[in-house]
Amino acid sequence: MSKQRVLVKFSGEALAGESGYGVDTSILKFIAEEIKQLVDNGVEVGVVIGGGNIIRGVTAAKDGIIKRTSGDYMGMLATVINAVAMQEALEYLGMKVRVQSAIKMEQICETFIVRKAVRHLEKGRIVIFAAGTGNPFFTTDTAATLRAIEIGADMIIKATKVDGVYDKDPNKYNDARKLSQLSYDEALADNIKVMDDTSIALAKENNLPIVVCDMFKKGNLLSIIQGDYNRCSIVK
Repeated sequence: MSKQRVLVKFSGEALAGESGYGVDTSILKFIAEEIKQLVDNGVEVGVVIGGGNIIRGVTAAKDGIIKRTSGDYMGMLATVINAVAMQEALEYLGMKVRVQSAIKMEQICETFIVRKAVRHLEKGRIVIFAAGTGNPFFTTDTAATLRAIEIGADMIIKATKVDGVYDKDPNKYNDARKLSQLSYDEALADNIKVMDDTSIALAKENNLPIVVCDMFKKGNLLSIIQGDYNRCSIVK
C-alpha cells in the first residue's frame, strides 16, 4: 500500500451512543482503534468531528432566543470538546495527536495553521481539526472538505451510521436503493444528502473523492484504504 493521506469525518451524534447526548467512551475507544489501524499501516490521518452530541447551531437558534451566529459558535465549541476527547482516546492507545482549532484557544490546543498541520502529518501525528471553519453558517462537513483540500488529502471518508449512500433513508424505507458510486453532479442535482452542497461543490472543484461508509463496521476504514469499496459508496 502506497503512502496515503486521508481525512476522516465523524458526526458528533455518533459519539453519544444510545444516550443521545454527551460522549460514550466505549464508542470513543472503538473509533480510536479504527483510526490507529490506519496509522499503523502508514496512513497519514486528519480527523474532523461534529458537535451534534452536545449542541447544533441550527437547533439552538430555531426559536429565535439564540441568534444563529451565536448558536453556530456554540456548536464550534462543542466540536472542540469532542476533539479533546478523541485526542485523549488516541493517546491512550499510544498515538501522537495534535488538536488544531479554527478559533484561538491556546490553553487547550493549537491554532490551525495549514503548514504546521501538514508537518504534523508528515511526522506521523494524527491531526484533529476543531471549531469548524471558524465562521458561522458553515457546517462541519464543509470544514472537513476544506481541511482535506488544504492538507492535500487523497480522499475524505465520511463515517456514518449506514454503509453508503441511498436514494432515500434506509431506516425509513424498505425499498431504499444503495448507490455504490455517483458523480458530484448527481449528488447535487438529486439532493442526495451525502454532505451539504457546499462540501460537495468544494470536493468537485478539487477532484476530492468522498467515501461514505458505516463507522461501526470493524476494519471498514482500513479496508477502504486498501482498495475494498464493497461496503461503502463513492462520490467522485
